[in-house]
Amino acid sequence: MDINENNSIGIIQTQSIRVVEQDNPLKLECGKTLAPIDVAYETYGSLNNSGNNAVLICHALSGNAHVAGRNNANDKKPGWWDNMVGPGKKIDTNKYFVICSNILGGCSGTTGPCSINPATGKPYGLDFPIITIADMVRVQKLFLDKLGIKQLLAVIGGSIGGMQVLQWAISYPDFMKAAVPIATTSHLGAQSIAFDAVGRNAILADPNFAEGQYDDEKSPDHGLAIARMIGHITYLSEKGMRNKFGRQLRNGNSYNYDFNSEFAVETYLDHQGQSFVERFDANSYLYITKASDYFDLKNGHSSLNEAFANTQCRFLVVSFTSDWLFTPEQSKIIVNALVANRKNVSFCDINSPYGHDAFLLESETLGSFISAFLNAAFKPEKELKEAAPLEQDDKGIPVIAHAHRVRIDYEVIESLIEPNSSVLDIGCGDGTLLENLIADKNIQGEGIELDEKLVLNCVIRGLPIIQHNIEDGLENYADKSYDYIILSQTLQTIKNTEKVLKELMRVGRKVIVSFPNFAHWRCRMQLLLNGKAPVTKQLPYCWYNSSNIHCLSLKDFDEYCSKLDIRVEKKIPLTKTSVSPVKLAPNLLAEQVVYVTSKD
Repeated sequence: MDINENNSIGIIQTQSIRVVEQDNPLKLECGKTLAPIDVAYETYGSLNNSGNNAVLICHALSGNAHVAGRNNANDKKPGWWDNMVGPGKKIDTNKYFVICSNILGGCSGTTGPCSINPATGKPYGLDFPIITIADMVRVQKLFLDKLGIKQLLAVIGGSIGGMQVLQWAISYPDFMKAAVPIATTSHLGAQSIAFDAVGRNAILADPNFAEGQYDDEKSPDHGLAIARMIGHITYLSEKGMRNKFGRQLRNGNSYNYDFNSEFAVETYLDHQGQSFVERFDANSYLYITKASDYFDLKNGHSSLNEAFANTQCRFLVVSFTSDWLFTPEQSKIIVNALVANRKNVSFCDINSPYGHDAFLLESETLGSFISAFLNAAFKPEKELKEAAPLEQDDKGIPVIAHAHRVRIDYEVIESLIEPNSSVLDIGCGDGTLLENLIADKNIQGEGIELDEKLVLNCVIRGLPIIQHNIEDGLENYADKSYDYIILSQTLQTIKNTEKVLKELMRVGRKVIVSFPNFAHWRCRMQLLLNGKAPVTKQLPYCWYNSSNIHCLSLKDFDEYCSKLDIRVEKKIPLTKTSVSPVKLAPNLLAEQVVYVTSKD
């Protein structure tokens, strides 16, 4: 196989550097010291003259510094994220200087329990001190100092790597511009700790463990394989396992009626366990899983909100719908804490059947988010508006241009926003309106959107965007924390209208609402003459595929505002093609309307 196929980085050698000398040991969180400390690492691409294109990738439990390419021409597999990192790939090494180091406690070249203890001349084994995620990050910072890296464009990592990303943002808030924690959590819950405990106990119970002082000839392979099998189950999803294995037998069509592995899923786990034993160390498994168990960003803080209070970078938080190890809800806890601090944060819960392993397998979708986010972080703010739209409509018109052409209400809404104000756009679509407001009115703008593709479009534009269902509320947004909240062409799609409007009135000083007028004369005529639900240019969908679940008019909304004690400050009835207000019989002639509302 050509080692340079698919834009691979090619042959890359793992290097080593000493970051802590014997006479100046590192004090660990457990209170003990450690020295010397060596770090194994790989780099890809080149640091630019400004030194502002460095990207640190943090690996997960079973990973190492070998992210991309091959260490030699005979390698069976490339680096663990080769589908993501390389020339022209989503993390483009033609553009970024990519760095990855093996974590403290690892077994792939960085000092860990299998390293030689200078006090005994033998491997540390269980004499290695207990380490934490914060210790790992401190060693990474010392390593970057040795390389002469003065700043990072971004820190990226999934799973335990995502924990490191979060720790980086808190420990070194001014050292990087962007953080991308993927499929991770702010702390392990009881279930995850339990799985780790079972895995460790399988290793500790292996008769070859020998109190951690085993050797290559006689090591706790069986216990480590079982630990890996247990862990690997948590990396998959039920649906993924059902689709991949079902109840398929590996060999033959009938049961053997014994205890040997015969189901396909059993032999798959056997393979995973055996291949893991061949490349990983049992003691490292113990130490790294224990470090993840201890990880809790709230430690030393009164709350997670306080933990994030001093962070300065922008965040892209990513979860996966089928991940039950580090669930989307755990990512949302992180996002909520960042939102409560009014940090620049984007969030997407990517639809995937692959469970926790999706961060390694969803290279196209995840890669598109990471690529767009890095591009926005790397570009000067003034260039962000030049980002190209992702898609075109069925007539070949770019989405952004099309939206600008047909959304007359956008122009009206923009005219209502005061310069330098704060704006939260609910159901912000592809971000056209927010982008225009940032460019024209210098607002501080943030968006909420439910559709994954539209969220990606917003990330491409460099906008802070949260994938969120507005009907779940805005509990992490403080009262009157925005000058304006925009609800444009979304009201008619909401189930619990009263709950949503009350939340918007609480969070925003003014709430701008636009919606199509279902009492327009064309709608009335179609219903009168045809006896069917109307389909117009303003309401182009048939009843069975429309997202509109409420049919309301200007009069309906006026009465509803009166019922909820909402003050209507302005009402601007519009046609579909003109920004001039409809003055005569607006409930009959207006095709859409823009309201400015407020509540004390």
